[in-house]
Amino acid sequence: MTVAPQQRMSAGRVLLGYARPHRGALVVGGVLSLATAASGLALPLVVRTLIGNLGGHGPVGGLVVLMSVLVLANAGIGALGGFVLHRTAESVVLEARHHLIGRLLRLRLSAVERHEPGDLMSRVTADTTLLREVTTDSLVGGITSVLALTATVVMMGLLDLTLVGVTLLALALAVVVIGLVVPRIHRAARHAQESVGVIGAALERMFGAFRTVKASGAEDRETERIRAAATEAWRASVRAAKWESVAGNTGGLAVQAAFIGVLSVGGARVASHAIDVGTLVAFLLYIYYLMPAVNQLAGAVTQYQVGAAAVARIQEAEALPVEPVGSSDDEPVFLAVDGPAAVTFEGVSFRYDPQLPVVHDRVSFEVPPGGMTAFVGPSGAGKTTVFSLIERFYEPGSGRVLVDGTDVRAWHLTDLRSAIGYVEQDAPVLSGTLRENLLFGAPTAGRDELEQVLDTTRLTAMVRALPDGLDTTVGHRGMKLSGGERQRVAIARALLRRPRLLLLDEATSQLDAVNEAALRDTIADAARTTTVLVVAHRLSTVTLADRIIVMDAGRVCATGTHRELVAASPLYAELAATQFLATSGRL
Repeated sequence: MTVAPQQRMSAGRVLLGYARPHRGALVVGGVLSLATAASGLALPLVVRTLIGNLGGHGPVGGLVVLMSVLVLANAGIGALGGFVLHRTAESVVLEARHHLIGRLLRLRLSAVERHEPGDLMSRVTADTTLLREVTTDSLVGGITSVLALTATVVMMGLLDLTLVGVTLLALALAVVVIGLVVPRIHRAARHAQESVGVIGAALERMFGAFRTVKASGAEDRETERIRAAATEAWRASVRAAKWESVAGNTGGLAVQAAFIGVLSVGGARVASHAIDVGTLVAFLLYIYYLMPAVNQLAGAVTQYQVGAAAVARIQEAEALPVEPVGSSDDEPVFLAVDGPAAVTFEGVSFRYDPQLPVVHDRVSFEVPPGGMTAFVGPSGAGKTTVFSLIERFYEPGSGRVLVDGTDVRAWHLTDLRSAIGYVEQDAPVLSGTLRENLLFGAPTAGRDELEQVLDTTRLTAMVRALPDGLDTTVGHRGMKLSGGERQRVAIARALLRRPRLLLLDEATSQLDAVNEAALRDTIADAARTTTVLVVAHRLSTVTLADRIIVMDAGRVCATGTHRELVAASPLYAELAATQFLATSGRL
């Protein structure tokens, strides 16, 4: 998944964007970090004075107290600053997750279908987590370490410029080495994050078809697949760690080289009386304080590369196309909210991808308000796609889809979907309680409405038999329910919305004859006050329809009643004689 160059912002600008709402807390944390460094920088000067007083028999008690105060202040201010920065970093992560989750839930269906759900989930979890370190270590840590380094070098310059030159020479060599290592850290970190996404995708694939995996005896094969992804993530992380270690230890090595160089040159300067012993000791203490700043700066640079890789993946997810909040013209049409809706297709052509065959080829039909319309045809004829275009999950390539005489693209998307009850072909049930699933599309439905729908869909007896009634958990994807029960739950969920347009895609395919007959009566009742569109393969359902639309190869072949089509449509007659054999005596 890639982002067009014009859409891609630099990682630094993105990180600043995440941090901007928390700039006050970041400034406070940075000031505290600088105060910590300042208290540390003052200590060598006190030590220098103390050594001088010891040699000249001057007062030392006050200096010892001052040293103790500086040490305690350094620890206390450092702890407070660390807490402020880490709390702010967690807030940055939270805000990034809130934004990304909201974005992903508004993605166009086509965008979701082109990518692995597990990889998208890893961008919300693993990638956003890296923003925590990069906010403190890279953004604030980088600034404070540069300031601390500058201040330390200035203080060193006040003591002896020759020794400053020795120190800067060692640090320059470290900068060269780190500059060569940084690109390798970025590539390895990016690969590591992508590998984590592959693990998520593999796990989602396995758990999404867990029963099939077990029934196929494929546990070992799936285990190897996931282990291979985990191993690749490990390799990439080890490569990143290797280069991070090189960068980090280069900084430490530079400081140690500076220490040795200063000790050697400084010792010679003490011997020649160019400086005194107190100055040399103070200078060596500054080098000791230089080490954390150098390590922090090296860590900031390496962490920025890791964070940049994570930001790039987050940007890719944010660049995926989302559904419009309002209408396509930003002037949403608000239509009547009562009464059945009319549906019209005018010369609609559609394909799921430019490289794939046409699914709808100039499809046209009209469905008046109210009543029941059935869509029949061979598999792949484009029946389910009719519902997807009405719901505006996809946009037609040409032509128009009208609801109540208005193009669906002119509707406010929320209003359009609130007028529709939709039962998908596989009748998905979400993890949670049965009550949560039933109220998912109508959270404000009352108890009486709920009980009425339970009776209508013949779920009352099942609810009574459950240990916690409506508050019983149904498991991942409703695995604790049978296929027929999941289908009835999905139908009840749609009916609770009191829709103006009810879309039923094979809504009774997994029901037994008794429950199917009951639900046929329910659908017939709903058709008196609602426009009902049904994709069905059972003749017992189709013959109830006021009109039947026959589709084949993405086109409408015939329209009429059951009796009319048996006589006028060879395809319908063939389907009725083969696919609907259970009730063929009614032909």
